[in-house]
Amino acid sequence: MDNAEQLKQELEKLKEENAALKSRSNRELSLKVSEKGGVSVYGLGRFPVTLYKEQWLRLLDMSEDIRKFIRENDAKLKTRA
Repeated sequence: MDNAEQLKQELEKLKEENAALKSRSNRELSLKVSEKGGVSVYGLGRFPVTLYKEQWLRLLDMSEDIRKFIRENDAKLKTRA
C-alpha cells in the first residue's frame, strides 16, 4: 500500500471518528483528570469545567444552596436550547 492510499484511509477513519463525536445525543457528560491534577467535566459546553478536588467537594457540599438559588431566581435565568 502506498503513502497516498494510507493517507486516504487515515482521513476516512478520522472523518468517521469526527462524525461519531458530533452525533452524540445531548453530549454525554464525562470526567477526566487534567494534566495538572484537576477534575474536568466534559459535555456541559464548548470547553470543559476544571476544578481541583477540594473545589469540587466545596461545590458539592453546597448543592442544595445552588438548587435553592436557581429556584428563587428562575424567572431571571435563561436556559440553553
